Amino acid sequence: MTVENVLLKHFLAGLAYRTNKAVSGAPPGFATFQAAPGVRTPHQLIHHMSGVMSFALGHLVNCELRFESHDSFDQELERFHSILDQIGDILDSDPVFVDSSPKQLLQGPFADAMTHVGQIAMLRRLSGSPIPPENFHDADISADNLTRVQSSPVSPDEYWLDADGNPQGMSS
Repeated sequence: MTVENVLLKHFLAGLAYRTNKAVSGAPPGFATFQAAPGVRTPHQLIHHMSGVMSFALGHLVNCELRFESHDSFDQELERFHSILDQIGDILDSDPVFVDSSPKQLLQGPFADAMTHVGQIAMLRRLSGSPIPPENFHDADISADNLTRVQSSPVSPDEYWLDADGNPQGMSS
């Protein structure tokens, strides 16, 4: 596998890890939380992320994928991780990039999906259920794991402040 493909696949693993972190432990109803009129819900964001990654997949296998939104947030998450897995498998096979390049995939759909993970994390805080911070530099992220089942944080912060500025976590 080329160095570019190794890095792209590791980026996908980081995306899978951060997506899992952003939605794990979310309260019931979070999938439909809407911060303001016209702002996508977490469910809509995951659906959009699946579309963005399907766009990337289409550049690797020369196809166009269109799909309806799942009623279930869990099904939407499964589809997203399935698409990541498909892209990872293709990157393992050292594809020939025809109408796109590794740089274009990184600066376009891959970066776009990572931006949306940040939006989901922000929506967690806005909904009153912030995710615990951690040092992602030390995270146990493996390019061989693009699934929803991710490792636990290696260096989580002992405590953090919730949306109201109140201490949360292990020390609270």
